[in-house]
Amino acid sequence: MTIEPPAFEHRRPLGPRDPGDAWVVAPTGERYWGAFGAAGLLAYDRERGVLLQHRVTWSHHGDTWALPGGARHEGESACDGALREAQEEAGVPDGAVRPRLMSVLDLGYWSYSTLVGDVVEPFEPVISDPESHELAWVPVDEVDRRPLHPGFEDAWPRLRELLPVRPAVVVDAANVVGSVPDGWWRDRAGAAGRLIDRIGGLVGAGVPAHALGLPETTWFPHVTVVVEGQAKATQTSAPDLDIVRAAGSGDDTIAAEAARLVRSGRSVTVVTSDRGLAERARHGGAEVRGSRWLLDLLDLLE
Repeated sequence: MTIEPPAFEHRRPLGPRDPGDAWVVAPTGERYWGAFGAAGLLAYDRERGVLLQHRVTWSHHGDTWALPGGARHEGESACDGALREAQEEAGVPDGAVRPRLMSVLDLGYWSYSTLVGDVVEPFEPVISDPESHELAWVPVDEVDRRPLHPGFEDAWPRLRELLPVRPAVVVDAANVVGSVPDGWWRDRAGAAGRLIDRIGGLVGAGVPAHALGLPETTWFPHVTVVVEGQAKATQTSAPDLDIVRAAGSGDDTIAAEAARLVRSGRSVTVVTSDRGLAERARHGGAEVRGSRWLLDLLDLLE
């Protein structure tokens, strides 16, 4: 969490100033940096641990360790703000971290959003502004052995408990498409493609935690869409999800994909209203949601 002293704003490099670079004063007098709230990135590498920033002495709670982060820009999402700040402060490359969940501390008058993301392209952090003594990958078991920024110290136990939680969603595309009488039978590939494009938007926006039965605010699950029959010819531009084209039975492929993800440690939700497939999915360790569950999420997003 970034809560800066008044002196901080005089130490920033000269240049264009975003309206978000301003103070919010709480009713009790505390000052919080970020007129539109603030955001930070908890980049998690399963081999190396968590990327932490050793804050410079002159900063608020100087010489403590916390996450790269700072004030959000006007009109900027919390996810974009966290990734931008991590890039500016620690040189995190584009595409190196895949969002997994968003945790939000909302005080009503100010908020801090922590984006937890998995490192998918290993990188070495680079100090690129005057706000860091050091940047380091810290093993999870060693994080609380360091002097932590009070805000991060309060949040760390809860965030640490969530690191093993890796949700995944497997979608029975034929079942979802067939649940809406919109003429899909005339163009199954086109109908499947439209569904996949809609799901791609949901992947980017995230799924509300309550919809997955998980804590915190928003999750960005790994999504797999299984297509079969004529729908295998579908063309789509959705890059952030996996498309599995069933070679034979769609149900067999969905059950096998769900079981594989469960074995890999994922918390799996299968989307289907087919009773037989639902039973197979549950037997393999997955949760099941009906087609309407997904369609309602897509409608809400749009």
